[in-house]
Amino acid sequence: MVSTRGPRSWSSSMAEQPRAGRYFLQNVPLDQALTRWRSDRKAQKCDTRVGTETVAIEQAAGRIVGEAIWAKRSSPAYDGAAMDGIALRSAHTLEASESTPVFIERADYEHVDTGDPLPQHFDAVVMREHVHFDTQDRAELRASVAPFQHVRSLGEDIAETELLLAPGHLLRPIDVACVAAAGNTEVSVRQRPRVAIIPTGDELKPVGSTLETGEVADTNSLMLAGQTNDAGGVATIAQIVPDDPEQLRATLATSCAAADLVLLIAGSSAGRDDHSANVIGADGVLSAHGIAVKPGHPVVLGVVAATPVVGIPGYPVSAALTFDSIVAPLLAELQGTTPSRRPRTKATLARKLPSAIGVNDCVRVRLGRINASLVAVPQSGGAGVLSSLVHADGLLQIGPEREGHDAGDEIDVELLRSLEAIESTIVFTGSHDLVLDVAAAELRTRSPENTLTSSAVGSLGGLTALRDGLCHIAGAHLLDEATGTYNLPFVERIFAEGEVAVVRLTHRDQGLIVQPGNPLAIASLEDLSRREVRYVNRQRGAGTRVLLDYELAQRDISPDAINGYGREEYSHLALAAVISGETADCGMGILAAARAFNLDFIPITSEPFDLVLAESSLEDPTLAPFLALLSDATFRQAVMDLGGYDVREMGRRLL
Repeated sequence: MVSTRGPRSWSSSMAEQPRAGRYFLQNVPLDQALTRWRSDRKAQKCDTRVGTETVAIEQAAGRIVGEAIWAKRSSPAYDGAAMDGIALRSAHTLEASESTPVFIERADYEHVDTGDPLPQHFDAVVMREHVHFDTQDRAELRASVAPFQHVRSLGEDIAETELLLAPGHLLRPIDVACVAAAGNTEVSVRQRPRVAIIPTGDELKPVGSTLETGEVADTNSLMLAGQTNDAGGVATIAQIVPDDPEQLRATLATSCAAADLVLLIAGSSAGRDDHSANVIGADGVLSAHGIAVKPGHPVVLGVVAATPVVGIPGYPVSAALTFDSIVAPLLAELQGTTPSRRPRTKATLARKLPSAIGVNDCVRVRLGRINASLVAVPQSGGAGVLSSLVHADGLLQIGPEREGHDAGDEIDVELLRSLEAIESTIVFTGSHDLVLDVAAAELRTRSPENTLTSSAVGSLGGLTALRDGLCHIAGAHLLDEATGTYNLPFVERIFAEGEVAVVRLTHRDQGLIVQPGNPLAIASLEDLSRREVRYVNRQRGAGTRVLLDYELAQRDISPDAINGYGREEYSHLALAAVISGETADCGMGILAAARAFNLDFIPITSEPFDLVLAESSLEDPTLAPFLALLSDATFRQAVMDLGGYDVREMGRRLL
């Protein structure tokens, strides 16, 4: 419904809520939502194409052809020599052979270089290295020459008046060269769609601002502007609009008047400060509010002042994927072309992956070539964990008709990185350690074709993944409570003799990470049972968690006595970040993590951190650059500079 009245007060528009009763944060199937939005855009007479403009050929690369491009001249524009040599009449060479050479008089040939016009009355070129000259300057030939041998005929590449490129074609550098060769100095291209990006929220601050507690940087605008540029559009980012309906309404009106598409960031859900759906519905058509996709459920689609509007969810992963699935196709449509498609590949799913019926589920996966199989490992992390998308190698789309996939299923993956890069990726799974980050950076510096990716699933999870063929290397620091030794007892239980190798990475200091100055005067593990101490733990199966449980048992301290024992983090850095944020007072971790956040550290023990890999992997060329780092003095020094590491045994084989 479109208002036919003048501007209304916010109270009246809130009361009416056009279409809100039917479409307010529903679970509309994606296809149905897009169909309705398309119908509403047509009814509201939204532009289906942007206009065209003429640009110089030098600025044409990357643009979309607006009007058909025709050849204004032939290329080549004359018969020309395709080789350095001599031009002659092919008929003069008919009798030439190895036993009966033919001599061409000087008047019957001419020297030519590649690209020279073919002299009049001549119809062939003989390469210079195939010609011998006698003392009378005659050309001696020992083979006959076919008509137009080594000659580029007029129009061989392009014939004048032929169609070069149709509308909707993306001009690549090779296309631009072809168009210029055909005599065109300028071309008609589609205008870049104008995309207005409106960031909203009281908590939002410009990138680069000093952030107070509760404030976040406006990184979504930066990301969406970049995606817009990649999709051929031109982005304009408005000033941040607070959670005020009237200000939002005014900014939306201004943006719709100046843009071909408006992206309204955040405020698209159903909270007290989520006004996007009502603002769009107040002055235009609310096509859908809430789409059955994950992540990205609270999407808003509508039309205001004959301009399409998309309410983009505030969570960054949702925002990025909403652009891919909804915004990019519309930008392609406006330019009269089709959206670019990422390459796809088949992979084997590493673990069971449930999904809700009726929802388009987009799952981020890491990929690696393990033995002969390309394995896809689903990544954890919600819609707010942008790093999970940054580190993903591909996307798995689970359709609304499926309840998910079982481990071992062959799946279709949309690639975010090239297969070539994935083939040379070293997949590391298991316990988290900062040494791995140093190794990943150093590896790419020394060997750019190699990548080290790591997933923090805990030491036991890493060994299990290695056993199941889901990683190249597992990182472990598991203390066996029965023997008081690390790693080897677990390896011997899980793997057959001779199946794997165990290599020492480092010894590292484990202890209690506490807030600066240790305000609660925590001195030992016994202090964890004090009720005022808020503890944060590592996840079950992590070596640090095993160590804690062992030390608690030695001291006869019950986990139930520890305030926060059930709160879990999946890496040392994440645990340190929680303590730095003052929502916990203490957690067990490594000295390097404490230093990274300027926290205090109470040492408990020094423990080994080992690498476990298949015996055959020791000769795998993919792993060779990583294993070579273990004996490199520069790398060892970089590890020691982190603090709390002893590298004297680095690289020593234990099993």
